[in-house]
Amino acid sequence: MLRIEHFTKTYGSKVAVSDLSLHIAPGEIFGFIGHNGAGKTTTLKACSGILQFDKGEIYVAGHSIKEDPIACKKEMAYIPDNPDLYDFLTGFQYLNFVADIYGVSKKDRTEAIRHYGELLGMTDDLSLPISDCSHGMKQKIALISALIHKPKLILLDEPFVGLDPVASHQLKNVMRQHCDQGGAIFFSTHVLEVAQKLCDKVAIIKGGKLVVSGTMDEVRGDDSLEQVFLELEGQA
Repeated sequence: MLRIEHFTKTYGSKVAVSDLSLHIAPGEIFGFIGHNGAGKTTTLKACSGILQFDKGEIYVAGHSIKEDPIACKKEMAYIPDNPDLYDFLTGFQYLNFVADIYGVSKKDRTEAIRHYGELLGMTDDLSLPISDCSHGMKQKIALISALIHKPKLILLDEPFVGLDPVASHQLKNVMRQHCDQGGAIFFSTHVLEVAQKLCDKVAIIKGGKLVVSGTMDEVRGDDSLEQVFLELEGQA
């Protein structure tokens, strides 16, 4: 679903990410772990087509993000760590705007908004102006907007930051449901307890370089993910 091959991104003389290769298959929740500045957001932005890069290739559902970005974007959704929504619209108006962009039929968008609105406890709040919504509510609207065109791949940057326990639980359910239906999720996080319980596979990046990747059991061994991460960071 997502194939990153020898991805390298520099900013002037600074190498943000160096020779990164990862493969995310259908059905997988793949966690991307590292400190702030490790290269997680840079990688996600490149995968989403927002950021150009120097070397390597990225493929989404078999399409090259360099050669055919539109085809890639039809197959994916990207939610940044602090999504900027249009505050002057209501939740319903914003979701219909996104549905229009992706050419989602009235029937399909109505069903998606109803389903995910109920699942995330947002049905009554979607009529509010987005300017009146809390951070958590905005995160939920962004999530519904990401799911509305039934993407194969979802990219999430620190999705659990600022969410209360109920909202976090709802988000985890949506993520698992999406992958159980054949989709894939690639998300960055520093909430290691969540990653350990939720992810099928995980990769740890440090200073722009991949340190370790594999299934959760392969990476953890007999330790907790937190212990492995701290040891790799030299803090244990």
